Amino acid sequence: MTIYDTPIAALDGSPLDLGSFRGKALLVVNVASKCGLTPQYTGLEHLQERFEERGFTVLGVPCNQFGGQEPGTSEEIETFCSTTYGVTFPMTEKVAVNGPERHPLYEELASAPDGEGDAGDIAWNFEKFLVSPAGEVVGRFRPPVEPESAEVVAAIEAVLPA
Repeated sequence: MTIYDTPIAALDGSPLDLGSFRGKALLVVNVASKCGLTPQYTGLEHLQERFEERGFTVLGVPCNQFGGQEPGTSEEIETFCSTTYGVTFPMTEKVAVNGPERHPLYEELASAPDGEGDAGDIAWNFEKFLVSPAGEVVGRFRPPVEPESAEVVAAIEAVLPA
């Protein structure tokens, strides 16, 4: 099973076919609206705009497991993201990324090591996973790493299909 086979809903509750991202570079990020790292939405949207035409997308995955920092409904999350940060990238339903209720998508992602070789639980909001066009997790960036940092941009550029 790959991440492309994992069932998940879009933020509006409709099915989201992760297989539609096959052949693209994908940056999966667990997001939250009331976190000190929430301004990273700006950098994520800049990456979306910069690389979308080259076969890249960000996928935002709301999560309320860290300090209750994503308490809103799907509608509230969508309104906040679009009006505050101009988010155009796709968003999933709110899921758990750690613990016994961990979503299957994060079962796969959490097994990927970061640059220090550490895998396992998601540390906090805005942990970023880079997935290659073939569906392999090829990068893991911990929450403090800014989306537009040199290391994230270089990793994205290295796996862009076009």
